[in-house]
Amino acid sequence: MIRRRLLSGAIILCLSACLCLGAIQYRAVRAWEECAVKLPIIMYHSILKDPKYTGKYVITPDQLEQDLIYLTENGYTTVTVQDLINHVQGTASLPEKPIMLTFDDGYYNNYLYAYPLMKKYQCKMVLAVIGIQSEKYSKTQETNAYYSHITWEQMKEMTDSGLVEIQNHSYDMHSLNKGRNGSKRKQGESSAAYEASLTNDLSSLQKLFQENLDYVPSAYVYPFGAISADSKSIIKKLGFLASFSCEARINVITQDPECLYLLGRYLRPSGTTSDAYFKKILKEAAS
Repeated sequence: MIRRRLLSGAIILCLSACLCLGAIQYRAVRAWEECAVKLPIIMYHSILKDPKYTGKYVITPDQLEQDLIYLTENGYTTVTVQDLINHVQGTASLPEKPIMLTFDDGYYNNYLYAYPLMKKYQCKMVLAVIGIQSEKYSKTQETNAYYSHITWEQMKEMTDSGLVEIQNHSYDMHSLNKGRNGSKRKQGESSAAYEASLTNDLSSLQKLFQENLDYVPSAYVYPFGAISADSKSIIKKLGFLASFSCEARINVITQDPECLYLLGRYLRPSGTTSDAYFKKILKEAAS
């Protein structure tokens, strides 16, 4: 009889503990859901004045300006990766209608044309830099809107404005001609060799950011959106709190840190008005 009572008591305690734990987990999930914010991210690349060069990855400064006017007039607030991190960590909330504008590769024309427009409309941009290119042009000091990349000095000016956030786009993995697709794992490459290669490349650029900008990026932007299944754990191990893919989708930002990895983005090509381009994306974000 005593054993039965003890066993019954133990079962009750166990069930109570499970129910309590379940309630805690439920409240945690509810808390994440209640602070969930839908976030569209737009992906730009090169900005050139000559319309004959426009296309999938090139738009004109006028097209970019029309985008900024459209977003501003429709009540959208541009945000950075740090804004997302603050939201996830509960230290600050995202605005009611957030949107992120990312610029891949770190072209000099982003400094020449995009940066002045960000200052004019007080919008923020996230600039993903290819380290080896910025190293090259920081040495040569060559400035050409059609092919050169931003220098450390130009990056410092941009970040000091508070309108530009720099992120890691690899030191020398933005290539399709070195046996791998961007920073994706090579066919037949061992897990250890891949981790060493990715770690060496990204860490070398993080070190350069620290030395030249006194700042270390918090996000990794995958070149070409080429992603390996085992890269996420490596990215986390290196201290990155976020990463970007090229998958076209709306992101849901909660207080779950996992929501910041492989963020989706919509490519912004030339050939369509701001109203036509944003209408479908922003409708989905608002639904």
